[in-house]
Amino acid sequence: MSAALPGTRPHVSVLLDETVDALAIQPGSRIVDATFGAGGYSLAFLERGAEVAAFDRDPDAIEGGQSIVTASGGRLVLIEAPFSALDSELEARGLVPVDGVAMDIGVSSMQLDQAERGFSFQQDGPLSMRMAGEGMTAADFVNEADEAEIADVLFHYGEEPRSRRVAKAIVAARPLTRTGELANVVRKALGYKPHDKKDPATRTFQAIRIHVNRELDELAEGLAAAERVLKPGGRLAVVTFHSLEDRMVKKFLRERSGSEPAGSRHRPATAAARAPSFETPAKAVRPSEEEIAANPRARSATLRVARRTAAPAWVS
Repeated sequence: MSAALPGTRPHVSVLLDETVDALAIQPGSRIVDATFGAGGYSLAFLERGAEVAAFDRDPDAIEGGQSIVTASGGRLVLIEAPFSALDSELEARGLVPVDGVAMDIGVSSMQLDQAERGFSFQQDGPLSMRMAGEGMTAADFVNEADEAEIADVLFHYGEEPRSRRVAKAIVAARPLTRTGELANVVRKALGYKPHDKKDPATRTFQAIRIHVNRELDELAEGLAAAERVLKPGGRLAVVTFHSLEDRMVKKFLRERSGSEPAGSRHRPATAAARAPSFETPAKAVRPSEEEIAANPRARSATLRVARRTAAPAWVS
């Protein structure tokens, strides 16, 4: 990949080359970067000659991307909004249809590295976890939700097998205002040995972050919005980082491409009769050993790609 545009900061995104190649970008292609973050994907798309509309609900990301807007010479538009709103936001700006949509799902390295954002159990900070600048915080949730609701969130979004034990410990320790406090409560509830490969707080922090930011709802709505804005032949590329997200993307693409078995509980007969809105997706792409060695965050990443057909977008 070529160097960053003049005046911009370099940034390495997971499965970057594979995502760029999958979108088949040509000079003048209109591409949506649905998860701008530090701008890694957008920079790569611009370097291929694309016109880019990039979304992020994090005001810090939008502010930090202004240097790339300047360096792009007008080929990058930054939009402070969740990607669930990408169709309405693009339509309002006269930017539909598009040739490609890229989505990098999950928390960004920038957010994890900033203790004051409250995403990481490895650094002490205020218990926030908000991707946007407003709305419920993690502290609001753990201090106000009842024990049963906390347990359900930990079980369904964090796949924490001992969710009830953790929820009981959280309620007993309230009020909690710092990430360090919450992490220690979870570690004590589950047992923690310094030589453990995985911190026992990992699942709890993931679950609360997903709940606070409505991440799975956003993903479902974002996939449907991408379907609506892509032109026939346009490409959708989605990078996920854990099994909950990947299962949702896989199911969406299988259903929309007509490869979900007819008559299943996921695809009733009424859905089976619809024309496929995507071509049968290619095999999932995983990072190389070289990329994982250079960037351990890539270890759990999965890229799924599909090509839009001329059929109308499905209506839920």
